[in-house]
Amino acid sequence: MHVFTGILSILGYFFNTVFWVIPIVFLSFFKLIPIKPWQTAMSYLLDGCATAWISVNNVNQNLVSSTLFKVSGGEDLTAKDWYLVISNHRSWVDILVLQRIFNKKIPFLKFFLKKELIWVPFLGLAWWALDFPFMRRYSKSFLAKHPELKGKDLEATRLACEKFRFKPVSIMNFVEGTRFSTQKNQTQNSPYEHLLNPKAGGMAFVLSAMGDKLHKLLDVTIHYPQGTPSFWQFVCGKVRHINVVIKVFSIEDLVKNDIFAADYFENPAQREKFQLWLSALWQQKDQDLKKLTMSQM
Repeated sequence: MHVFTGILSILGYFFNTVFWVIPIVFLSFFKLIPIKPWQTAMSYLLDGCATAWISVNNVNQNLVSSTLFKVSGGEDLTAKDWYLVISNHRSWVDILVLQRIFNKKIPFLKFFLKKELIWVPFLGLAWWALDFPFMRRYSKSFLAKHPELKGKDLEATRLACEKFRFKPVSIMNFVEGTRFSTQKNQTQNSPYEHLLNPKAGGMAFVLSAMGDKLHKLLDVTIHYPQGTPSFWQFVCGKVRHINVVIKVFSIEDLVKNDIFAADYFENPAQREKFQLWLSALWQQKDQDLKKLTMSQM
């Protein structure tokens, strides 16, 4: 029965994705018209298509599974605000969980993508149309050979994000950089039991590029009481419970309290201060995961 449920669910995801990708790609051509008010209007329409895509996916989940989502925190969220969303990363299911709990509560979740991905057939155009920010990151070795380009990657990203000054956005970042596993935890010699070491650089890049536009930081903790599920287990309806804890921070307060500053990449003392703050946040997240695990025993 679980196999039949999984196949039915995957078919639902597939046909729903095709149904919405077609109009998104089609409408993206209209967004190429270089008139700013027109492009902004098209962006709202395209985000509406993406939100509808998630809504139907959520219906699919409700029909084929009885997963109970227990969400605490985040009661005052609004689709009219600007957010940076960070989360621990256990499974590809995390993305479905985040899309489900935030759908229509905050602006459609978007990820920073490498600039080269814009050339991916169809998807690159769709990501551009949905205002996924494209970034260009230069390596330290490259900058050593071309010092004149230092800071140009951030400046280019800032210009690309200008559209978000007038249109609310939610930027998603998995701070650990990869999915958790016991082996990775041991390889990193991580001080956390349920987490990998957080990487401050990606988060700092987003804040440096968009700090004056983003208003709130949402720190999300995802907990699977039955253990980390695979995508197949999720679509088969084998995941009975998922716990989600949302904590809200003011980005303005992070700046006022000198936890983060725009000169993060040039100021070693500022980097250390922000990294210590992020490590403390991750320590608390690890404690929260321990409590959630103990409560399920």
